[in-house]
Amino acid sequence: MKELLRTTDPLTLTRAADLLAAEGIPSFQFDQHMSVLEGSLGILPRRLMVADRDHFMASAILRDHGIG
Repeated sequence: MKELLRTTDPLTLTRAADLLAAEGIPSFQFDQHMSVLEGSLGILPRRLMVADRDHFMASAILRDHGIG
């Protein structure tokens, strides 16, 4: 697994995951439950991960849509 995106904006993560899913690239959100530790402030970034083999194509897709 490789990190594709790191952000504190949940909408950006959702948009990126939807774009990748539309292209058939599975993605996984890491650290989404860390808000329990931070008190739901949203200050800890979440990560969007993809398989190693999909990283190049996923990066290109997000770059084309102005994300990342």
